Formats: sequence, C-alpha cells, structure tokens
Amino acid sequence: MGQIHQPFPVLLFMAVFSSLDAAFPWARQQAEACFGPIELESEAFPFESFTDYYAPTMGKILPKRLWGFQQLIDPSELPKIKRQTNEWESEFQTISEQKTVERPLNMDPGYIDLGKLILASTKDHAHRIYLSDGIFAETTLLFVQKKWKPLPWSYPDYQSEGYMTFLSRCRDYLKSKRIVSNT
Repeated sequence: MGQIHQPFPVLLFMAVFSSLDAAFPWARQQAEACFGPIELESEAFPFESFTDYYAPTMGKILPKRLWGFQQLIDPSELPKIKRQTNEWESEFQTISEQKTVERPLNMDPGYIDLGKLILASTKDHAHRIYLSDGIFAETTLLFVQKKWKPLPWSYPDYQSEGYMTFLSRCRDYLKSKRIVSNT
C-alpha cells in the first residue's frame, strides 16, 4: 500500500493574451494583488501565428505573455484560480472602453511541477480530468530526459521553442525554491 502524503508546492503559471494593450497591465495588477508578484515574464509571443481560433471573438493580432509567480501554491488551488481568472475576464469585458472585440481578455492558469505543465480548463475532453467546481485539468507537457515533451493534444504554441525555453526557466526557478526550502 502506498503512503498518502501532501503534494509538493508548485509554480503558478499563467498565459494571458489580448488584442488590447490595456488588458495586460490590468490583468497583471489583478493577478499580483491576488497571487503575489510575478517572478518570470516571457516576451510577447504572436499567438495568432499558431491559430486563428480566437480571431472572431478576440481580434486578429493577439500577443500572448506567459507568467510564472514568485509564491508557490498547493496544486489543489487550481480550480479556485481558474474560476477567479474567468471572473476577471468577465470584469474586464464590462469595464473595457474598447468594445471592438467580443472577448477582450483571456487568462489561462495552470501550474508547473518538476515533471509536467498542467493547464486548467472549463471544457471536458477525453484527455482532461475533472477537478472540482466545473474545472478540468490537462497535462499539456511532460518534462522527460531534461526537456519538455509535447503530448498528442498539446497546443502548437506550447510546442514552440520560445515557450519551452520560458517554461524551462520556470522549472529552474521552482527547483531553486524547493532547494532553498529544504535547507
């Protein structure tokens, strides 16, 4: 029989994209007020070069930023975090002065542990596991043999070199935080 134990803390990760410049500082302010400082931030990736799925509701030019937070979290918090980011998306939609797009902001939280990247979703699918409160989780990438490996359902942007480089920085940060907490 296996021994039951609490999971190690994980690195809160968030992908944010919008066609509106004002969305990024607003989303950052909300996220940092709730989850603490962002420790790592990616360059702006051109999300529209990976898919046009969001173009009808969000616009054609969609820069996407990835954030890694300073404070580690318990992985069981992911449903609560996803519900919070959905509320912020709705709030920004109502307060945004730009009414040119139907959905002006997308905030996708997840977490990184030493072996995988997990993303939260409100949508069920064969490869997603129900967590709670209407939220599902998907293993998007695995960290195997010292590099990130995509799965058959991994989004094309998460398979790109730029994303994987950033995610490796996040993983290294998580590893350093765990080493410090064990000393």
